[in-house]
Amino acid sequence: MTAPLTPSPPPHDDSPHQVRPASPSAGAFAGGEYGQDGPGMRTEVLEAAVITVASAVGGLLLGLLWWWLAPHVPLVGDEIDRNWVVYLKDSEGEQAIGVDGTFTLLGLAFGLVSAVAVVLWRRRGGVPLVVGLGLGGLLGSLVAWRLGVWLGPGSDVLAHAQAVGKGVTFSAPLKLSAKGALLAWPLAGVLVHLGLTALFGPRDPEPPYPQQP
Repeated sequence: MTAPLTPSPPPHDDSPHQVRPASPSAGAFAGGEYGQDGPGMRTEVLEAAVITVASAVGGLLLGLLWWWLAPHVPLVGDEIDRNWVVYLKDSEGEQAIGVDGTFTLLGLAFGLVSAVAVVLWRRRGGVPLVVGLGLGGLLGSLVAWRLGVWLGPGSDVLAHAQAVGKGVTFSAPLKLSAKGALLAWPLAGVLVHLGLTALFGPRDPEPPYPQQP
């Protein structure tokens, strides 16, 4: 009788050119899946809260600038049959449009400055930072709007006309007719931040390619 033939084991190649599959866990922790995730969601949320509060406080400066730079709408009071009426001194004037335009331009400028500041502070970006930038810009615009109205002339134009006298020119209350101007700051901040992050933000490292035998 002859012994059954058994297949010989495959040759063991320990050459340096042999391709070995990498361990999934090692590759994940080495820099692919968990190594470049940024500071962490909790830290990003805290940073977004700081941005929101800082933008809301910055709305005080925007309100002061709007009250200072916005053109005044001239009004004139008159008494007809013992009844006071108030009308525009210049019916074809564009001061009212200038009030809204001034707020819009200031909002765009504040959005640009806030976006650049956030990128310089945290170049990586992230969804919480973008949300904080947009929400903070909206809150800052609301604060600026209410502060400018509060600092401007009173809303009781009839009492103001009676106080200054008939035929005397006085300024109308500071009013934001185009409420869409409130979105100038948040939209500009978010768009500029996304553009700067795409241009100058850090890039994710490419996974290494295995060596060919």
